[in-house]
Amino acid sequence: MTALNFPAYSFRFKNKQNKTAIFDSIRKKFIILTPEEWVRQHVVHYLHYEKNYPWSMINVEKQVLVNQLPKRYDVVGFKTTGDLQLIVECKAPKVKITQETFDQIARYNLSLKADFLMVTNGLSHYFCKMDYNKQQYNFLPELPLY
Repeated sequence: MTALNFPAYSFRFKNKQNKTAIFDSIRKKFIILTPEEWVRQHVVHYLHYEKNYPWSMINVEKQVLVNQLPKRYDVVGFKTTGDLQLIVECKAPKVKITQETFDQIARYNLSLKADFLMVTNGLSHYFCKMDYNKQQYNFLPELPLY
């Protein structure tokens, strides 16, 4: 897999159906390792080890309804109240981050109402804080600690 722009983390791997799988600490199972999953697992570790999110406050790959349409988010972080604090959109390292990527996460956030957004392909990371009064997001140099 491609080296990513994250700190080095220790992952567990195994072969599953002649494919490499990576252990997901959130789902508590091995997941087939794709380029996007490689980024997602780095994000989960980054949130826990660098930003102090408790494991129990991180969730991955769940379905949500956006304008009555089923969509899947990559990673979310919850507040202790159970409200969403963060939505993360992960792309494979070869996928360029574009305005369309931000539009996708912003659409998800219309119904989810998270405080922060993160978009990453593992090489480039973008962080935003939502300003619901002005209906815009403001870019940040880094996510705040949990």
